[in-house]
Amino acid sequence: MCIYDKILKLTSDAKLESGDVKATIAVLGFILSSAAKHNVDSESLSSELQQLGLPKEHASGLCRSYEEKQSSLQDRLRACSLRLSQLGSVRWRVDYTLSSSELQEVNEPVVHLTFNVRDRECEKMTAVPVTLSANKFRVLLAELKQAQTLMNTLL
Repeated sequence: MCIYDKILKLTSDAKLESGDVKATIAVLGFILSSAAKHNVDSESLSSELQQLGLPKEHASGLCRSYEEKQSSLQDRLRACSLRLSQLGSVRWRVDYTLSSSELQEVNEPVVHLTFNVRDRECEKMTAVPVTLSANKFRVLLAELKQAQTLMNTLL
């Protein structure tokens, strides 16, 4: 039984239609995630909910639950924020070409990277191959290290 079915069963005595229950879940999800995102305290949230017409006892009950779960909700929002896909793994290989049919001497390393990326929507892994010269790889590595340093300062 999914969460929606459980909520539908719990609200059956309120004589709400299926669409009303879905809308209520969506609105509550939006309100609570927005409140957590903007670090709203439970008293302010309760006051806002009452101004929207929610009875005081319902607003208080909702805000008690919000206060208990606010930090875990914020952690979950941070984990999902600005993420379209997730890096699963990286495979790499370096080829060093000594010569080719076109050139007598090449003496150039080539870096082959394969990024295995997990799509957040469908949870499917996709391989993304990239081939770089040694110089381009050094630039990529330096920029990734800069990005990591910047991200670490934000956490």
